[in-house]
Amino acid sequence: DPASGLPMTAPREVPPQARCPVCGMYPARHRRWAAQVIFLDGDVQFLDSPLSLFQYLQQVSRYTPGRNAGHIAAIYVSDQDSGQWLEADEAVFVHGSILMGPMRSGNLPAFASEAQAQAFINQRGGSTMPAARLRQKLPEDLQALTPHFHDRSSLR
Repeated sequence: DPASGLPMTAPREVPPQARCPVCGMYPARHRRWAAQVIFLDGDVQFLDSPLSLFQYLQQVSRYTPGRNAGHIAAIYVSDQDSGQWLEADEAVFVHGSILMGPMRSGNLPAFASEAQAQAFINQRGGSTMPAARLRQKLPEDLQALTPHFHDRSSLR
């Protein structure tokens, strides 16, 4: 919204009605897990978790027909501790902790610093992973959580 006075690529609050294009959940219900992708034209996709975000980034055109990764202007994740928006490429993600994500399965909580991530790991286990690695390929145990894509035309 130009009236907001914010730059077009600034993070936005998650609207209550927004649905994750990967799993269909409502990201606003689990705000500390939320992520968002902002396109060059200002359109936004809100996602329910960093796991859904990285699944989305690996197949943008599957989840948002007519778009591809080249259309993305900014990507944000929510800091697990503060709830503040972080640029995804600057966040530190934890894989393999005992903390379950919004779908009650493994996930990738995001943190603003290595120190925050390490404090979390000391309490809940896991190891850190950078966004660049997660963009290339998700760990095997998280790949298994990828939603299956069904051709909706066959359901008619």
